[in-house]
Amino acid sequence: MSARTIVVTGGGTGIGRAVAGAFAADGDTVVVTGRRRERLEQAVAEIGPGARAVDFDASDPAAVGTALERLPTTVDVLVNAAGGNTDLDRPAPRDTDLDGVAAAWRANFDANVLTAVLVTSALTPRIAEGGRIVTIGSIAARRGAGGYGAAKAAVEAWNASLATDVGPRAITANVVSPGLTTGTEFFRGRLGDERRRRLVDETKNRREGTTDDVGAAVAYLASPHAGHVTGQVLHVNGGAYLGH
Repeated sequence: MSARTIVVTGGGTGIGRAVAGAFAADGDTVVVTGRRRERLEQAVAEIGPGARAVDFDASDPAAVGTALERLPTTVDVLVNAAGGNTDLDRPAPRDTDLDGVAAAWRANFDANVLTAVLVTSALTPRIAEGGRIVTIGSIAARRGAGGYGAAKAAVEAWNASLATDVGPRAITANVVSPGLTTGTEFFRGRLGDERRRRLVDETKNRREGTTDDVGAAVAYLASPHAGHVTGQVLHVNGGAYLGH
């Protein structure tokens, strides 16, 4: 397979970083994006000469529009890995604090839905015929987790319509939905041993997932072998949730 041009949002850390590194190791040209320039530059230095960084806020329409001039004019694979549970970054609002509740839900929607929708909308005209779009979801979409789970469920619904829109150009659109995954900043260092054991016990293979597990699923969906797989949610959680 000849070298491709890959764009990975949220490519500076965690799953996005692992995915970007895997593509670069296969000889692809990888553009990693995110808000933290310093972290992106560190990731690019680690990945090697096949990678470069473009920093912008993927939830800001103006920032995405401005960033287009720094992004590739032709894209073979877009991986939307930006996101996370913004509830972990702020105290939970009281139910009676309606402004706080609204702000918390909007923050998760912006971080997980708008980041994917805006970048995909901006780059769709540049995605080559037969290209691939892969968005990182979460087991929370099926398990429930407040605004974060609702946002990831919205990602799945959006992906279904996206697959219809891009299908005539032989572009596929799929979601990879991880469960508990090591090597990410998701829990901000606040995953206690008891909760970790409980989450591991929910799996069939009795282990945590890794960023490489998720990266392998992304690589498959981005490959020529997955040309007839679209509009799907691929669960990577050790059987903690049985997809259907």
